[in-house]
Order: sequence, then structure tokens, then C-alpha cells
Amino acid sequence: MYIFNVNLACVSEEWNLLAVGLKGHSHCPFTEGEKHFFTTLAIKAAVLIQRWYRRYVARLEIRRRYTWNIFQSIEYAGEQDQLQLSSFFSFMLDNFTQLNGNGPDLISHLLDSAVDPVTEEVRQCKYEQIVVPDSYSGPRLSFPLSVTDTNTLLSAFKEQQTLHGKYVLQLLHETQKFLKQMPNVIYLSSSYAKEITICGDLHGRLDDLLLIFYKNGLPSAENPYIFNGDFVDRGKKSIEIIIILFAFLLLYPDHMHLNRGNHEDHIMNLRYGFTKEVMQKYKTHGREILQLLQDVFSLLPIATIIDNKVLIVHGGISDKTDLYFLSSVERHRVSLLKWFCNPSPVLHFFAKSDTLELTRLISLLLSHLLDYPVDMLQVPFLDSIVSLALPEPPKEELEWRQIVDVLWSDPKNQNGCSPNSFRGGGCYFGPDVTQRLLKKHGMCLLIRSHECKQEGYELCHNGQVITIFSASNYYEEGSNRGAYVKLGPELIPRFFQYQVSRSTRKLTLQQRVSVAESSALKALQEKLFAHRSELMAAFQQYDINNTGRISTNEWAQVVESVLRLDLPWRTLRPRLVRLASDGNVEYESCFENISAGQPIPQVTPNLAETMYRYRTDLEIIFNIIDKDHSGQISIEEFRQTWKLFSSHLGVDVDDQAIDDMARSIDFNKDGSIDFNEFLEAFRVVHKLDMKEQQQG
Repeated sequence: MYIFNVNLACVSEEWNLLAVGLKGHSHCPFTEGEKHFFTTLAIKAAVLIQRWYRRYVARLEIRRRYTWNIFQSIEYAGEQDQLQLSSFFSFMLDNFTQLNGNGPDLISHLLDSAVDPVTEEVRQCKYEQIVVPDSYSGPRLSFPLSVTDTNTLLSAFKEQQTLHGKYVLQLLHETQKFLKQMPNVIYLSSSYAKEITICGDLHGRLDDLLLIFYKNGLPSAENPYIFNGDFVDRGKKSIEIIIILFAFLLLYPDHMHLNRGNHEDHIMNLRYGFTKEVMQKYKTHGREILQLLQDVFSLLPIATIIDNKVLIVHGGISDKTDLYFLSSVERHRVSLLKWFCNPSPVLHFFAKSDTLELTRLISLLLSHLLDYPVDMLQVPFLDSIVSLALPEPPKEELEWRQIVDVLWSDPKNQNGCSPNSFRGGGCYFGPDVTQRLLKKHGMCLLIRSHECKQEGYELCHNGQVITIFSASNYYEEGSNRGAYVKLGPELIPRFFQYQVSRSTRKLTLQQRVSVAESSALKALQEKLFAHRSELMAAFQQYDINNTGRISTNEWAQVVESVLRLDLPWRTLRPRLVRLASDGNVEYESCFENISAGQPIPQVTPNLAETMYRYRTDLEIIFNIIDKDHSGQISIEEFRQTWKLFSSHLGVDVDDQAIDDMARSIDFNKDGSIDFNEFLEAFRVVHKLDMKEQQQG
């Protein structure tokens, strides 16, 4: 926090000089009493200014912190939804499709391995036969790669050019062959007068990567790098980032190292944008690129160790983390999130779910989709039905837990290890857990990423854990700096911060805070809108006399119990809801400034709200069903999808309502649903923004 310091002695001295100057000019000297009076007055004014400035900065800091909490809470809530959705569908796929090999397409290809079962030689031959037209003006690569190739790529991407699909596939194929030879844990050694640069999450921010290379130099034998996962998703330049990183990996295999992050997973990519980005940029070869990327991501190393003293993993550790065991794990899995197929992991993540809801879901699947007699089955961990004899090798579960902990965990200040309920996967590990693991392996430092930090990095656990995050402006323009850390032979970390900026340099601190705050509050208002029915029902339980008002405490309790975002609701209340003259909250006012984008007449308000709330999850399922990524699915596929999903959610929706909605969304009546139109129909509009646009 900035503090306006006032040196009172200097104030007194300056006033004396001023008095002397006035005396010489006006021939009217100040008396000692007058000088004392004016000096005292100046000191009081300076103290008042100092107090005002401290309060001003303190208020800005409070706004900055709750803005940050909003962004982070919404982000982690999305990750928790992703894990639970993936665990559910993986369980359905891996346990039920084997019972009926002739099941419907909806089940048979959910989350399946999309990689074609062909040999590497056949695949390589196929890529080489792709013809690059003479009209193509982008970069061209030759293998093995040279420094000229990497320089060409960097220049082309700066100019917004796209690498042809043939070269992308060849690059991924070569990367795949290289990674297959790599162990799970990479051991590096620093030499005299050489520093290793460690970078954190980039999340598709190409400008951040280019700025790192500009400030720190390109990867080379003299300038080695470690990139600690989460290269893709969220940002718009993910494919360019992995092309650059993989190219340098092939060019300098001993000096460029890539750890796997929790977003190097094709199921995560469906939700957070990378799949869509690839299909938009590579309409001809996009599917082949995504298929090969599944394999490449699964082959990325899990950890890197420098000089046997510094452990680098994406997320963190747990009290069960065993580096020796981790070295022997079979990391080549199509999707980390498909490890939720075993009963124990499923139970772990559905611990908060209603058992009856899952039972209903299984019954519906068996009776409506698989045509398999319900009384012939039993799920041992639900009080239901009969036994599915599913072997559960202990080693597989241990492997699954080890990987999840390393990729998903976060540090906490308290001792001990507990489930990471905020993200939904991994754990929270305390200082004692860190100290115990480092001591066991003779290490001194753990470097991890996975969490956005306002300054780009953060130290905790008595300096034994460093979080490094390299995507600046992650939540909003000006929201955070990016950083990287350099380690020399002494293993003393040196931090370097930066911020890609197009407009923030021209903004004051207050303006930067206001921009980020406005964006965060809009996201929070959309969360409120998505849960309007639940919130209104809970509000009205307190509003017995139907006055439209409840106390601030009651309002805060309801919002937290429904949204579960762990936010300072009383602090946020003035920005979200209006107070009545009696000091109570007019609870309906938190929905006033937001509405549905294009309401469809045949869709009831409750159904529209449900569709909006789960639109991201539905987009994932639609993308799985839409194999050619055309954006079109049949109305029948839509009906089956919604039946399956609504049962999973425990949402009771009449079949007729689903049919009416499907017909409404089919605007051109061709029997297919354009999913982009579907998303547009269920978006929300901020009324204040519309007013500002109309006034502008």
C-alpha cells in the first residue's frame, strides 16, 4: 500500500523560508507567533491529506481484494463443475457401455479415445501426403527443426499468421515420438554461471510468452527454460503457444522442459476454449490435430527436479505424494479426468451429492438408453440394485490420486492436508506437509503454478513454496502482473515481473481497479441470475409477510448457501442489491439490471434459467456428440442429451417442454440445432450496458 509521507520538520523549514521571502518582498515581516500559527496550520493540513490518502488507498485495496476474490471464486467453481461432470460421464462410459456393446451413439462415444488405432509410420505417411497449396503465405517448416524455423514461427505469429495444418501435425508427431522417451520426472543439473528460467501458466496468452522471450532471451543451450503447465485454454492463442514451445523442445531437448498442467487434458479443453480455438483455426485438419494432441498432452512429464534440491510441479503435493512411486506411474492416459472411472474416485467426488439422485440417473440410463434389465445389475457403493463386478487394482487408484494431487493441489497456511473442496480436486497442503516431503528427499524448495497471483508470484510455507504465474491480465486488463523466476547454481530465486499492456499504462490506479471491479461484478450478477429461482425461494422463506425485504444478514446467508462462493457478501451488498428505507434489503433488486438475451416464447422462465446455468456443461456434451464440429446436432440427439443431463442434475423437466424447446431452437426447421444459436438464445444481457450504448 502506498503511504503519503509528510516530513513535518521539512514543512516547518519550508514555511520559514516562505516567511523570509514574503518579509523581503512586502517589508512586512511575520512575527514569531504568526509563523508558529501558519506552521501549525500547514502541519494540520498535511496530516489531514495524509489521513485522506491512506483512507483512499485503503478503500481501493478493499475493492481490489474483493474483486480478486470474485474472479477466483467463480473460476474455481467452474473447475469443480468440470471435475464432477467428467467423473460422472467417465463412470457411465467405462462401466455401462461394456454391458451392451450395441448401445446408442450418445453413450458409446462419450469421452472415448479419439486417436485412430494406426501405427506411427502410417500416421506419419498420412501427414506427409498433405499438400500445402502455393497460395499459402504462412511459415513453412522442415524437419529436423533449425533455429531458422523457430525464428520464422515467432515472426509469423507476431504478424497474426497461422501455421498450416500439415506442419502442425508433423510437429505434434515429432513431439509425440520425443516425449515417449522421456521419464515421468525430469532431473536437471545447473552448471556454474548458468541460470534456469521457470515460467508458470500462460493460458493462451501469446503476448506474455513473447514478452518473456524479449526480456529474458530465447531458449538455448545457454538459456534453459522450464514451462510449468497450463499452456492452453482461456486465451485466444493457445495453439500458437504450444507450437512455439514444442518447436523449441525439439530444437533444444536438453534445455527446454515442459511439465504437464491440469489443463493439458482434452476434457478440460472442451470447456475452456482450446478445442473450439483449434476447430476454428483448422477447419480441414482440426480433428486430426485434436486427436494427436490428446496423446501428446498425456505424454508430458509430471515433474522436474533441479540439482536434487528443487521440485517443480504444476499444482502441488499431498501427504500421500511419493516421488519414487510417481516416477513409475503410467502417465500415458488419454485424459487425466477419465481416471474417475473407478468406484472409489467417483465416490470421492460425489460425496456431497445425493445418493438417490445417482440411483435415479443409473436407472434412467439402463432403462431408457441401454435397454438392459435393471434387476440384473447392482452398484455396490450405492444402496441399490445388484453387483457390477468391476476390478479395481489398488495400483491404479494410487496412480490416479498421485497424479490428481500433483496437478490440482493448492497450498494453505494451516498445517495438515485436506480435500480441495474449492476446486473439487486435489488437496490443500500445509507447511508441515511441505517440510516433511522436502526433508524426506533432501530438498529445499517447491516451485508450483496453478494459481493466479496479483504480483505474478507468491512465497508461502516459510519460503519453501513459490507460486509462479506467467499470464498477466488473467482475469481482466490490469488485474495482475505476470512473472518468471530464475535459479542459478546457488538456487537462490530471482523474480522478474511484467505486464502486457495496451491501455492500462494510461489509467490511474483508481481507473484500473474500477475496470476490473466492473467486470467481476457483472460475472457475479450473471451467477445470481442463473440461480434466480433457488435464491427467490430461499429469500421468501425469510420474507414471511411477502414484503419484498429481508435483513442484510439474511440476504448474505441465502446468497452464500445457494452460490457457495465464499465471498464477503456484506461488503459486496451495496454493489449488488438495493436497501429499502427501513434498512432492509430489497432482494429482487439484485436481478434488476440483468435479463435473458433473446427469450424463446415456448421456453418457460424456469427452464430458460436452468439452460443458462448449465450452458457450459451442455456445450461440452454437444461438442462430444458433434463429432465433425459442424456446430449442428440432430433434434433427437438434443433430446437424449437433455434427458441424460437433467437426470444427472436432478432437474425435473417435462418431456413436452424439451420437445417444444428443441423445435424452437431449430429456427430454419431443417431437423438440426445450431448450437451457436442455442448459446445465443440462452445468454444474458446487462441492462446498464445497453443504456450506456444507447446514450453513447
